[in-house]
Amino acid sequence: MSLINNSRFQDLLANAVTFAFMIAIAFGTLMPAPQSPELPGNDKAIHLLAFVLLTLPLSLRPWVKGWKLGFGCLAFGAAIEIIQPFVNRSGEWLDLGADAVGIVLGLAIGQILRKVS
Repeated sequence: MSLINNSRFQDLLANAVTFAFMIAIAFGTLMPAPQSPELPGNDKAIHLLAFVLLTLPLSLRPWVKGWKLGFGCLAFGAAIEIIQPFVNRSGEWLDLGADAVGIVLGLAIGQILRKVS
């Protein structure tokens, strides 16, 4: 059996990729904000994409319950928004809304990819 087709390897890979995305999201959202001008709504698109990428690897695994993964990712996003004012960032509930949309999209894409594979 090839390593790529090994279910245990795929589980470990999904966990590692998800953990790496969690670290990247935490780092990007809790470090000092860049002073460059932003396009309106650009930060919401970044939140959405980040949470699609956070949710997708584990949503591809058959043993993962979507609602539990979604709730965990949403709790992670909420924790970030609560912590941000303490690190001189602004926490916005609209960011959490963009996170939620990204989570739903990530779960939906994962479900579709699991069905076609």
